[in-house]
Amino acid sequence: MRIEVTIAKTTPLPPGAIDALAGELSRRINQHFPDTSSEVQVRYASGNNLSVLGGAKEDKTRISEILQETWESADDWFSAD
Repeated sequence: MRIEVTIAKTTPLPPGAIDALAGELSRRINQHFPDTSSEVQVRYASGNNLSVLGGAKEDKTRISEILQETWESADDWFSAD
């Protein structure tokens, strides 16, 4: 499964945040889908979007929920230091 998250360029993040988000999201997705090898890519683009290639519609829904939980808990796993 290939997962791509794009973040609007108008939403600047602290240095290292994109790599940290990709790592944390990858960890959480692999916990939920242990039998699937998933590649997570996070990058800036013209708008916010989530693409899930090679997964069922239910998988995209769950990955969207995981992304939301990850984003909302950023204070727990991301340190800009």
